[in-house]
Amino acid sequence: MTLESRIREKLQSAFSPSLLEVVNESHLHRGHAGDNGTGESHFRVKVVSKSFSGLSRVAAQQMVYRVLEEDIKNGIHALSISVLAE
Repeated sequence: MTLESRIREKLQSAFSPSLLEVVNESHLHRGHAGDNGTGESHFRVKVVSKSFSGLSRVAAQQMVYRVLEEDIKNGIHALSISVLAE
């Protein structure tokens, strides 16, 4: 399973989002710091979910970071997160 697929699966399971976008932007950072050569090091995610209702943007982003904590420690170099409540 690719890292992109794993990110998608974890976020879908944790938040049951009405909208989930996972974009691998690693090709834009090829040869830069943090490029581990796998082609899966830089990602952008957008999550729209009822799970974020009543939370600040920072609190909602922290929830995403917790779900992806292991992947961040073991492969994700950069992660851009956009979270919105339904």
